[in-house]
This record gives sequence, structure tokens and C-alpha cells, in this order.
Amino acid sequence: MQNNPVEEFNAYREKMNKKLLADNNKLIKRIFNLDTNAYMEGALDVKTKELLGLVASAVLRCDDCVKYHLETSHKIGLSKEEVMEALGIATLVGGTIVVPHLRRAYEFWEALEENS
Repeated sequence: MQNNPVEEFNAYREKMNKKLLADNNKLIKRIFNLDTNAYMEGALDVKTKELLGLVASAVLRCDDCVKYHLETSHKIGLSKEEVMEALGIATLVGGTIVVPHLRRAYEFWEALEENS
């Protein structure tokens, strides 16, 4: 049986976040809280903020961050076209070193669509 990359990512993320937060480190808890609040509706809508997070994550070459923003983008109803256009901008800004992350992002988006 083939592994489900979306389920694997979420299970690991949930397990480790619980462990991190259980240590009751005030700084880590504040960072997590800041992250949650930063992506809430504000002067920019949630979809725009997710695309900004996705582009920044791709340019910084953080695959876990890209997966997180892809999943959230999928959940809030962004289309494949919107997401891929944003990833195109990320690749333009970040350069060809982003291409391997673009490939993995595309693969993860396909897994999200298969799980829908």
C-alpha cells in the first residue's frame, strides 16, 4: 500500500507540535500564536496571505512550510491555477534553485486533490 503524503505530513506535524507545546516554552508558544494570528483576515484577505506565505516559503526553500501553505490554500478554496501562478512567481523571484521545491509542491498539490 502506498503512503499518503498528506496524511504522513499532518500526522508528523501534529505529533511534534504537541510535543513542542507540551514543554510550555513561552517563546515557542508566542511564535506559534503570532503565526496563527498573522494569517487571519485583516487588511489583506486570508487567500492573499496564504499565497504570500506560499511564495515566501518556496523562495526560502522550506518544503514543510510549502506543504502547510498548500494544504491551507486547498482548504480555503484557492484553485490550482492560482496556486501554480503564485509558485511561478516564487520560482521567478527565487531562481532555478527553487525548481526542485516547485516539483515537490506540484506533487503535494496533486495528493491534496486526490484526498478531496
